[in-house]
Amino acid sequence: MTIAKKIAPMKPALNQDPHKVRPDEREKVLEVAIGREVRAHRRKKEITVADLSQITGLSIGMLSKIENGNTSPSLTTLQTLANALSVPLTSFFRGFEEHREAVHTKSGEGVEMDRAGTRANHQYNLLGHIGSNASGVIVEPYLITLTVESDVFPTFQHAGIETIYMLEGEVDYRHGDNVYPLKPGDTLFFDADAPHGPDRLVKLPSRYLSIISYPQDH
Repeated sequence: MTIAKKIAPMKPALNQDPHKVRPDEREKVLEVAIGREVRAHRRKKEITVADLSQITGLSIGMLSKIENGNTSPSLTTLQTLANALSVPLTSFFRGFEEHREAVHTKSGEGVEMDRAGTRANHQYNLLGHIGSNASGVIVEPYLITLTVESDVFPTFQHAGIETIYMLEGEVDYRHGDNVYPLKPGDTLFFDADAPHGPDRLVKLPSRYLSIISYPQDH
């Protein structure tokens, strides 16, 4: 008796490039980039979508679609927007093809910085910094180390938003009138304009990432 072997059908060869951008997808990326720039220039002028609608004669709905990257505006429309915002037409394409910077900082190579907490023996290592960029936001990531020589310092105040991610040790961290017990893996995200900082050093040494972001024109 002959037993027939079941042969599995051959899988078709996969030859797609997962990183290749199709023309329609590339067009959508361009629309998003243009919309981002239109919004940034409008906000820089401190005018609302309704204000821009009155200046240009474009509907609020159309302007919202442009800023959200949901439509492909004509060159005539872009020229109208450029005139209304007092910017060159080419500024709307700045974020599409421009060089994007990346900063790679190897372990142990962060630049040690002096900041307000340095006098309380808080060690700051700047892990990277990108100055001028299309987003209009500056981001500064720090690795902060607290040791037995460190003191509490719950009165930091500066512009922007800050995110803390606890890596090692334990710290009671104050923000305004509230105190948050931070342990490894905990995150604290807050408005940095309010007084904040380590209120009690529970377990040392302590290390945490502090990522501060603020507008370029601050």
